[in-house]
Amino acid sequence: MSGRRTLDALLERHGTTYAAEAGIRLRDTPQPLYQLLVLSDLLSARIRAGIAVAAARALFSRGLRTPRRMADATWQERVDALGEGGYRRYDERTATQLGDGALLLLDAFGGDLRRLRREAGGDVHALRSGLRRFPGIGPTGADIFLREVQTVWPETAPYLDKKALQGAERLGLPGTPAALTRLARDEDPAVLAAALVRGALDKG
Repeated sequence: MSGRRTLDALLERHGTTYAAEAGIRLRDTPQPLYQLLVLSDLLSARIRAGIAVAAARALFSRGLRTPRRMADATWQERVDALGEGGYRRYDERTATQLGDGALLLLDAFGGDLRRLRREAGGDVHALRSGLRRFPGIGPTGADIFLREVQTVWPETAPYLDKKALQGAERLGLPGTPAALTRLARDEDPAVLAAALVRGALDKG
């Protein structure tokens, strides 16, 4: 199978971003960007992606869609929402991280991650470092956020981290972001990244 046919098959099977799966309508506005930060925290734990997505949906369905609502919720309310989504192994620690992270976002950036973007000034490394200030967002969480946000923050594209490139290698696709972007042509870079990551994780 040619590289393009392989990629087309991958996109047909796995061409959904994690944000879309979690019900986040990603735009360059404060609420969906914050929801992506929450999802990135959940996905970065050693837990199945489906459980992390379900936990994010549970949090959002309980109204915890903004940093103010997250900060105002009790620790137990956050634990209960995570448990509803099946996120039980890390629920207590993550409930604390989400509360502390919401307060940090409110205090340092007025609840608006676009201020972090402006502070980074188009420097992806600075943006990645800024994201890592948030509790629970380590290197993996920052990579997840940047993979997903590149549709609305185009200065980060193409953002294909080690996990995405692992998927490309597994499928015999080109091994560099530039070559993969050329092969994908006009495909949404966040969809491409998510598909490659899912390809790396899909045991089938």
